[in-house]
Amino acid sequence: MKQGFIKTAAGTPKIKVADCIYNADQAIALIREMEQQKAKLMVLPELCITGYTCGDLFWQDLLLDSAKEQLLRIVCETSDVDALIFIGLPIEADGKLYNVAAAFSGGKILGMVPKRHIPSYREFYEGRHFAGGPETARWLEINGEQIPFGTNQLFRCSSVPGFSVAAEICEDLWAPNPPSVSHALAGATVIVNLSASDEETGKDEYRSGLVMSQAARLICGYLYATAGEGESTTDLVFGAHNLISENGKLLAEAERFKNETVYADIDIQRLLAERRKMTTYPAQNGQGYYVSDFSLTVEETTLNRYFDPRPFVPGRKEDRDKRCDEILNIQTMGLKKRLEHTNCKNAVIGISGGLDSTLALLVTARAFDMLGKDRKEITAVTMPCFGTTDRTYQNACELTRCLGAELREIDIREAVTLHLRDIGHDIDVHDVTYENAQARERTQVLMNVANQAGGMVIGTGDLSELALGWATYNGDHMSMYGVNASVPKTLVRHLVQYSADTCQDEKLSGILLDVLDTPVSPELLPPKDGMISQKTEDLVGPYELHDFYLYYMLRVGFSPAKIYRIAQKAFRDLYDAETIKKWLITFYRRFFSQQFKRSCLPDGPKIGSVAVSPRGDWRMPSDACVRIWMDEIEQL
Repeated sequence: MKQGFIKTAAGTPKIKVADCIYNADQAIALIREMEQQKAKLMVLPELCITGYTCGDLFWQDLLLDSAKEQLLRIVCETSDVDALIFIGLPIEADGKLYNVAAAFSGGKILGMVPKRHIPSYREFYEGRHFAGGPETARWLEINGEQIPFGTNQLFRCSSVPGFSVAAEICEDLWAPNPPSVSHALAGATVIVNLSASDEETGKDEYRSGLVMSQAARLICGYLYATAGEGESTTDLVFGAHNLISENGKLLAEAERFKNETVYADIDIQRLLAERRKMTTYPAQNGQGYYVSDFSLTVEETTLNRYFDPRPFVPGRKEDRDKRCDEILNIQTMGLKKRLEHTNCKNAVIGISGGLDSTLALLVTARAFDMLGKDRKEITAVTMPCFGTTDRTYQNACELTRCLGAELREIDIREAVTLHLRDIGHDIDVHDVTYENAQARERTQVLMNVANQAGGMVIGTGDLSELALGWATYNGDHMSMYGVNASVPKTLVRHLVQYSADTCQDEKLSGILLDVLDTPVSPELLPPKDGMISQKTEDLVGPYELHDFYLYYMLRVGFSPAKIYRIAQKAFRDLYDAETIKKWLITFYRRFFSQQFKRSCLPDGPKIGSVAVSPRGDWRMPSDACVRIWMDEIEQL
C-alpha cells in the first residue's frame, strides 16, 4: 500500500444453489485465501451467497432470511481481515427485492449497493424477481444497524489517500450509461463489479474488452468478479471469467471454467496523476454521494505486477513491427510537410555510421520517395575527425551509397586543430572543449552546406539524449528539423532493425545490422588500436535504464523512490540495486541541469506519449532546482 500500490483480488467460490450456509463457508474460505495473499480489496460475485440461478426460489422468505443471516456470519467471522470486501446477495426493502453488493470491513457492514439496470431479455429474466435500485442512498435496517442503501456510494480509505471504491453489478456495465461513470466523476479510483455473466462463444473477448475500455475511459482500476462452477446449468454455464484492469491495461485474467482467483496490484498514485493531467477530466467532489470511511493498515505491498523494463518497446514482434511502421510514417510525414512548406530542394544530414544518423537518413529517404524527389538531392556528409573509426566511416559511406543519396566527405581535423590553436587550447588535452569543438564544427559545416544547396539540416539526436542533455549545445543539439527528437534510444534500435528486416535489399540490410552491432559512441576521442574508445553507456549509463526512468518520471510522474523500487523489480536479472541507484542519480542530475538545451529545441514530430518539446509536452524552467528529488534518492 505504500507508494499507492493496492493489492486486489477477484475470486469465485464454488457454490451450491440455494445453500446459503455452504456458500458462506466457501466465501469465508476464499476470503481467508485472499488474506494470505495480502489482498486489501476483495470482490466476490453477484448473488453468490444464494447463487444467481435460484429462479423463483428468490420469492421464498426462508432463502432471503438465510442469505441475510449468512452475510452477518461472513462479516463477523472475517472481522479480523484487514481488507474491504464485497459480496452479492438478495435483500428485501420497501416491499421489493433488490440484487445488492454488500460492502464490509473490520466486522462492520459499510453499505448496500443495489443493481441499477435489471436485464429481462434473451436468457435473462431478473425483472421477474428484482427491482432496479435507487441512486440516492437512504437507510436500511439490518440486524438493528442503519446501513446506507443506494447506488451512489463511495467507500473511502482514510489511511491511503486517493483510494476510493464504488460498486456496480453485472448488467450495469453493459448499459449505455453505467453507474461507474458517475462513480468515477464522484471520486472513485477503483470500481468493483459483482457479476454473473454466462458464457457464450466469443463472449469472453467482448467482456474483457468492455472492462478494459471502461477502466481506460474512467482512468480507474476495475475489478470484475463473476459466477462460475456451482451455479445451475439448467440452461446456462458460467465460466468465472474474473478480470482486473487498470486504465485500460489488463493486469489479471482468470482461466475460464476454473473458479480461479486473480490478484493484481493497482497503482492509485498513477491513476490520480493521470486524472490530474487530463484537463477534460472534471473535478471530483462526490456531490450526491454517501461516503463511508474505512481504514486499512498501511504496509508495503509485495508487488506481483509486471513492470516492462522497456516501456517504449512492445514485447510481441507483431506489435513491435506495427509500432515501428507507424513511427516511421509519423517521422516521414512530419519531414515531408516541412520540406513541402519550405520548398527546400535539398536535405543535409551528418552521417556518422551510428544509430541515430542512420535512422534520420532512412526517414529522409522515405520522405523524398513520398515527394517523388530524387534521392540524389539528399546530401549525406561524413566528417572524419580525431575519434572516427574505420568501421563507422565505412558504414556511413556504404549506407549513403546504398540509399542513393549524395555522399560528401569533409575532413574537419585541420579546421578543428586550427580552431583549438586560435582559442589557445592544447590539442593534447582531451577535455570537453576538445570534444565540443568537433561537434560544433560539424554543425557549422552542415548548416553552410545546406545554405549552398538551398536545403535544410535534418537533426539526428534522439529523445534519450535530449533528456540527459547528451548533446553539444549549438552543436548536434541544433538542426532545422529534428526527426528523431521524440524517439527514445531503446526504440531507435528497433526502428533500424525493422528497416533491416523489411527493406528487401540484402546489402542494405547487412549494413544496418552492422550499425546495430556497433557500440553507441560520439567518437570524439581518439580510438585505441583502431577501436572505439569512448562508449556512451560507460559514461552516462545504460540507455535501457535511462529510458525506464524517463518514462516513469515524465509519463506517470513517479517519485525517485517509486521508480527505484519498480526498477529493481523490472531489472532484477540485469542490474543490482546499487547500479540502479547510481544511474538514477545521474539521470535526475542531468535531467534538471540540461533543461536549457531542451528549452530551445528545433521543431520535430511527436511520436509517442513522452516528449520534451518546450512547445508541447514538457514545459520546465531551465533553472529548476533538483534538491528534493536528490534528497529522496539519498534516503533510499
